[in-house]
Amino acid sequence: MTIKKETLIRMQDVLKRTGFCRAWIYRLIHQKRFPEPVKIGERAIAFVESEIDEWIEYTINVSRNRIA
Repeated sequence: MTIKKETLIRMQDVLKRTGFCRAWIYRLIHQKRFPEPVKIGERAIAFVESEIDEWIEYTINVSRNRIA
C-alpha cells in the first residue's frame, strides 16, 4: 500500500509557479481549465500541489506537441 502525501500551497505560490495573475487563475478555474482550490478556512483557499504540478506538466506537453 502506497500512502500519497498531499501538500497544500497558497495562491501566492501558484502565481509564482505559473506566471499568471490572480484574475487569470480564477478565470481558468471558472472555465474548468485549472485545478479547483480547496477551502481551508472561512476566507482562505489553497491548491493541491500535485494537481498544480500535473497541470503545469500537461500544459508544457500540449504546447510542445502543437509546435512539433
